Amino acid sequence: MPRRLLAPLALFPKLAFRPFAALRDTFAAGYGKRDLQADLLAGAVVGIVALPLSMALAIASGVPPQHGLYTAIVAGGLIALLGGSRVQVSGPTAAFVVILAPIANEFGIGGLLIATLMAGALLVLMGVMRFGRLIQFIPYPVTIGFTAGIGVVIATLQLRDFLGLTITAMPEHYVERVATIAAALPTTRLADLSVGLVTLAILICGPRVTKKVPAPLVALTFAGVGCALLAHFFPGFHVATIRERFSYVAGGETHPGIPQLPPLFVVPWSLPDASGHAVGLNWHVISTLLPKAFAIAMLGAIESLLSAVVADGMTGTQHDPDAELIAQGAGNLAAPFFGGIAATGAIARTATNVRSGARSPIAAIVHALVVLAAVLVAAPWLGYLPMAALAALLLVVAWNMSEVKHVVHAIRVSPGSDVLVLVACLSLTVLFDMVIAVSWGVALASLLFMRRMIELTEVKLLDETHPLFQEKLPPEVAYYEIAGPLFFGAAHKAMSALHTVHDRATVVLLDLRAVPVMDATGKVNLKSAISRLHKDGLRVVLAGVRPQPAQFMRNAGWVDDRDRLSICTELEDGVRLARELAERAATLRA
Repeated sequence: MPRRLLAPLALFPKLAFRPFAALRDTFAAGYGKRDLQADLLAGAVVGIVALPLSMALAIASGVPPQHGLYTAIVAGGLIALLGGSRVQVSGPTAAFVVILAPIANEFGIGGLLIATLMAGALLVLMGVMRFGRLIQFIPYPVTIGFTAGIGVVIATLQLRDFLGLTITAMPEHYVERVATIAAALPTTRLADLSVGLVTLAILICGPRVTKKVPAPLVALTFAGVGCALLAHFFPGFHVATIRERFSYVAGGETHPGIPQLPPLFVVPWSLPDASGHAVGLNWHVISTLLPKAFAIAMLGAIESLLSAVVADGMTGTQHDPDAELIAQGAGNLAAPFFGGIAATGAIARTATNVRSGARSPIAAIVHALVVLAAVLVAAPWLGYLPMAALAALLLVVAWNMSEVKHVVHAIRVSPGSDVLVLVACLSLTVLFDMVIAVSWGVALASLLFMRRMIELTEVKLLDETHPLFQEKLPPEVAYYEIAGPLFFGAAHKAMSALHTVHDRATVVLLDLRAVPVMDATGKVNLKSAISRLHKDGLRVVLAGVRPQPAQFMRNAGWVDDRDRLSICTELEDGVRLARELAERAATLRA
């Protein structure tokens, strides 16, 4: 790119823009024929796994299955091409279901695609502003709590198709959903339940028999072919299938199942809302969908970066979080124009990719091409997949996502405050939504963290014969050690210990070596304590002041005044000065 075109970017040195990061790093490290062969095989395996998952997740999100396939094709390929993780696979994920399903129900497919488009723009902005590394500050109890809660919600939503229940409309709130499912239990259809149980058994037992063939391929092929044969030889046998539940319009005619077409360009705001009319694009639509888009962006950022970290741990590589966020944003910007819904890094598919031998983003690109080939070749047959079988697949996904063992272990060994955050996030996710859960979870974790910091911050009056000193301090010097950060939560408690100084003291020596940081509240409280000491006729020496507090004091206009306040970056200098001031005061008294 010409230097004159790059010049404006120099005005924003902290912004990140590094497209094709993982792909460039891969080729820079060396990429040969064997690597390509490994990527082709891994991409084919992941594509086979992603095929039924993409359809099942789209259905669970409230849209026809082809939209999940289009997401895997467009977003999955583009994110891999632009991204910062070498082996991550992106596409529709189970975590999005709890956010996307209410949007699709309230705003239709048009509103859902607009929300995805807006989320893509937010993700790009987050990546450009280098927010990638900030995701690591979300506490582990918050992450495991809301993911477990999402797993519970997804599992609950699958019971309708798994049991073959007759439910006209599923309520929005979880408690009402459970009540509706319970009331519909008498409508359970034995055929659907049997298909679901057999599929579930194969999904669970298949990996224990062999891991060379993906269990979803075996389970869903067996379910689809088996149900077709049973329906042929036993006319009374019937289970709900994709082609019965969904249809599409082509050439002015309605056809059952999935269109045998590649993703075609569409204008998202021309698609229907919940009432069947074009959703349109105006300020009301944007302002209404913005909170939904923010939720999609936040969850997409969290899950994609968590997935990238998992991939790093499995491969020993290092991902670029900001490049990954920009790529995720680009994928979510492009996918809605081809009928795709929200996409992010998929931990299970990424792990499968790594275990299958993936070496570079080419594997994820191949995965997208495999899904595209399946749509073009096998779309008519995909329509015969039973809904109960797809529900069984999502039940396994929900179980894996819930990480029950990790949740139980965390509750058993973690401090009470972490357990409280975990349980709160899990409960809020189930009863309300993920945005509320994460917001309250982070706020609660922050408050509990501040409480722990307050407990760690203390002020101690030490004896003048401290082993640090070669000679004991004069009795006119009161030596205090302040330990811990002086921030708005701990400053008042710490400074209250300076209210009382013994009668003989003329100088107060405050040892700040163990104060790593100080904020505005800490500065105000320390200044107030020093002012009180000045009113009592005492001189104050701050010793061992570390860089951040020292810089803060300078910026606040604190000056070194030997008659009132002295600031020393070394403890030895502060001790020597305190001795001199005490001796001078004693001489003046004499």
